[in-house]
Amino acid sequence: MRLYLLALNPTDSVTEGFLPAAARLGLDVTVLTDRPEAHRGTHPDIEVLECDVRDHRAVITRISTHHRPDAVFTNSDHLQTQAALAAAYFDLPGKDWRAALRTKDKAEMRRRLAAAGVDTVWSTELTEPVAPAGAPYPCVLKPREGVASEDVVLVDGPDDLVVQAKEILARRPGAVLVVEEYLPGELYTLETLGDGRLRHVLGGFHTELSPPPFFVEERLTFVPEHPEPVLTQVLAQLDALGVGFGACHTEFVVHAGRARIIEVNYRAIGDQCDLLLARLLEIPLFEHILRTHLGEPLPADLGARRDGAARLEYPYAQRAGTLLEAPSAAELTVDGVDLTYRPLRGVGERHDFYGTNRDYLGVLRAIGTDQPTVERVSAGFLAERRWEIQP
Repeated sequence: MRLYLLALNPTDSVTEGFLPAAARLGLDVTVLTDRPEAHRGTHPDIEVLECDVRDHRAVITRISTHHRPDAVFTNSDHLQTQAALAAAYFDLPGKDWRAALRTKDKAEMRRRLAAAGVDTVWSTELTEPVAPAGAPYPCVLKPREGVASEDVVLVDGPDDLVVQAKEILARRPGAVLVVEEYLPGELYTLETLGDGRLRHVLGGFHTELSPPPFFVEERLTFVPEHPEPVLTQVLAQLDALGVGFGACHTEFVVHAGRARIIEVNYRAIGDQCDLLLARLLEIPLFEHILRTHLGEPLPADLGARRDGAARLEYPYAQRAGTLLEAPSAAELTVDGVDLTYRPLRGVGERHDFYGTNRDYLGVLRAIGTDQPTVERVSAGFLAERRWEIQP
């Protein structure tokens, strides 16, 4: 059976998650990408074909002139609609392309939720740096089809909005921006997996952010179960968007008992959270996701472990400069807590300051059975390491 995997740049989710899972399932894999050399260097044993993967017509043509597909899949935020359209063209299982578009387009997501009567958020679109009438300050400015807090900023007034919009549009010529009401509350995620018939809730995370005006995710703590009223509200919003096939990572805030979606990433959670989730729950998560795209139903019970505790920490740069000193990769067990540290930036590299997860220097994954112990051991590990950046 042949799996076509659409990708932009190589990611840990694909390299350490989906490609090994595809090998375990005995699938023949063809990677379609606009960055073939990067993928050939990362996984040289996999067939890689160059393709304009942002264009669904190019994807369909590339597949049609190659081997017959059994599944078309992507874990990229930017390529969900293209993969869904290609899967539909070849009569293969996949996501509804309309749901993929609604979740990717943040303005359309707001319109859809409002039309369904499940949540209404003040929101408007911008194509030039002007302050829209009636904007409720402070408010959030972000790209309509952005990802990973890239160019997402809290603005406190019209002048600030215009300045920030000019800077973002200079970096993203032709982009459409969204200005929307700031939603207060604690930030959480919901991780789901469905086959179009059955939907499993895998749990979620409580996310701690950097101080405003940016929204860098500093750490995530595993939440085995959200309160039932909160879960009901979030699932109702996902239903209104048509989400229910494959993996989905939803970010939402809870304030005074009300759950409101911030954004929906119609894919598995990234930044190594998916790797942690598979290990924490002790399930073949990546295989399950691929099987749904092969048309296989999910089991009624995934057999997930439910007594685990976990935390992810992201040490990150808070200024531009060259990384002079940083810890190397490590795996160890301390007081029953399994720690995995992976550097994300090499010593000697110079980077600008982005105010996003591109500032991450590394990621620490910690898994145990007692949350206070997990947090204590994680804090101790980070306190004993040093990251030095020279301007």
